[in-house]
Amino acid sequence: MDRQTLANYLDFANHHQDVTLEGVKSLCQQVKKDGFHSAFVNPCYVGLARKFLPEGIIGTAISFPLGQDHKDIKVLAVIKAVKDGADELDIPMNVGFFKADQSEAVLEEMEAIIGAAKNIKQNVIIKFIIETGLLNEKEIQEASQLVLQSGADFVKTNSGWGPRGASLKDVDLIKKAVGGKIKIKVAGGVDTYQEAIAFINRGVDRIGTSHAVEIMRDFKKRRGGDDQ
Repeated sequence: MDRQTLANYLDFANHHQDVTLEGVKSLCQQVKKDGFHSAFVNPCYVGLARKFLPEGIIGTAISFPLGQDHKDIKVLAVIKAVKDGADELDIPMNVGFFKADQSEAVLEEMEAIIGAAKNIKQNVIIKFIIETGLLNEKEIQEASQLVLQSGADFVKTNSGWGPRGASLKDVDLIKKAVGGKIKIKVAGGVDTYQEAIAFINRGVDRIGTSHAVEIMRDFKKRRGGDDQ
């Protein structure tokens, strides 16, 4: 795998509470420098990121990390983010509803979100976070099937703020549930080149991480300074 191929798997994210204007600017500059797939910023900074980055590489997280805003609030937040220039949206599903056997309500919410976003920008990418650390194996598969049924573009494993991050077993369970019909993004605790490569080799399509720079630095070090 060459440098750019690896970079294309990485969504460089900063969703910390204390991120500043300068922090967002620095993130965007790093994305341009290293060629990461996307810059993921908090919703209030989407418009700012658009000043620094071209179309196609700005992402944000909606109702993050809990996913328990009212459906109408989520929809309004999605509309605002897309109008501000977001190209990709990562949105936690309502895990509480799901675990309370309210799958119909969860699916209805997902479909409403997708409809609102794609009504503004047809090619916007939608990922729903199922938070695997809160689910058992059967629930992981059922939640993944719901995301597939919704018409979303990705199942995303974790927010990075739950009880644990992504695991290779999560990826296996999701792949078994969706049969290659939807893409997979992992997040939460993917901090090193070795971890990133393990997930890529397992078949994921994207990795969300705040350690993208360190991953690329480790790649370069392992290649003996060869940056190609």
